[in-house]
Amino acid sequence: MLGYENEPNISVGILTESKIKFELYGEYSSYGFKHFFSGRFEAEIINDRIVCKGDKDTIEITDEIIFEPQEPDNESFLIRDVVIGVKFHWERKEKQRFTHSLKLIKDNGKITAINIVPIEKYLMSVISSEMSAKCSLQMLKATAVVSRSWLLAQIEKSKSIKSNKSDYSTIYQTEDELIKWYDREDHKLFDVCADDHCQRYQGVTKMTSEAARKAVEQTAGIVLIENNKILDARFSKSCGGISEAFENVWEPVKHPSLSSIYDYKYIADDFNDDFSKEINAEKWIKASPPAFCNTRDPKILNQILLDYDQETKDFYRWKVEYTQTQLSDLVKRKSGIDFGLIKDLVPVERGFSSRLIKLNIVGTKKTLTIGKELEIRRTLSETHLYSSGFIVEKTGDVEGVPEKFILHGAGWGHGVGLCQIGAAVMAEQGYQFDEIAIHYFKDAVLKKIY
Repeated sequence: MLGYENEPNISVGILTESKIKFELYGEYSSYGFKHFFSGRFEAEIINDRIVCKGDKDTIEITDEIIFEPQEPDNESFLIRDVVIGVKFHWERKEKQRFTHSLKLIKDNGKITAINIVPIEKYLMSVISSEMSAKCSLQMLKATAVVSRSWLLAQIEKSKSIKSNKSDYSTIYQTEDELIKWYDREDHKLFDVCADDHCQRYQGVTKMTSEAARKAVEQTAGIVLIENNKILDARFSKSCGGISEAFENVWEPVKHPSLSSIYDYKYIADDFNDDFSKEINAEKWIKASPPAFCNTRDPKILNQILLDYDQETKDFYRWKVEYTQTQLSDLVKRKSGIDFGLIKDLVPVERGFSSRLIKLNIVGTKKTLTIGKELEIRRTLSETHLYSSGFIVEKTGDVEGVPEKFILHGAGWGHGVGLCQIGAAVMAEQGYQFDEIAIHYFKDAVLKKIY
């Protein structure tokens, strides 16, 4: 479905907690109630009902309630203690403000707060939440197109799964392998969540940029199309020089426009990109080949990286070290499996960008192959390893058990689709948003659908 008569609304999951504190600024109505609501409220589940206690009102409902503003563009609501960066190295809580409607719904003994908002308003926040609003206009326009495409593709896919009653699975497990991938199909009560699992959305808290507003307005309704369908477009911080193919990160479905590309004007001729041979992967990862995203220009990085992202300084090439004790404990806690002491981390399969799709963990008690890339990153880090594009160096040896593991890596994120740092460099060099989009999604076309 490519045509929308009007701009669609979307539902964004903001927070799921046993208690949610929120404030309504303005006059909000709710179906079944004659008077308007405003002020501070605390919502919790009491006797299997949602109870919202306010300064002037106490509201009890069975399953869900929607608060709708009389003037959606001028009135707002605030939610306290919203967690951002869930399970990332910079996880923290913020109070966040939103426009349009607030929905509260029961969710397994807790309450989920959902923002129902027009897609273009959502995008204004997303492109400011995902990166600094200091970005160039062309970079922001490219990001708006990618974010809009991704969002509408997810909604269409979700509808298809429900209507076809498809048995959608994101895990493959045997005695020797555990292969998982993570996507927005985890969400049943809303279209997308507000954190990096989907796209960073922080309401009007981050809508501070005139450039962000212009970027969304000037690309309104424009999406990437492949085979007459909205493309499931993706982006990450840094591809590391070569982008990754969709099927190596998520479900095993090939998309020509989500295949691997070199992130530069020409292909580096000093490297062999057959990364099934470890010698080629090692040479690529230990080098610093030319790429749009290979930059340390603070002007560009300050455009793309928000304050908490800049807590990480290395992204194009990076290094992480673990002692044997640190690694064996980490893998046990993160995987829930006792491998014993870790004897080896053996690459089994790599993607086009050198990212590992499968990794064999060899322990004194257990050996198991894990994948895909995010499962590998989660298992080998307290939060998320920067990417799964790494080689393993071992030092020391006590009866066949290494004393130390050093991971040399490339890129930041899954590497599929638009490379944000690379796109920022392209914009700085004078490329227009459509040229940036088609560089990263090479077989796609741009089309305005509403």
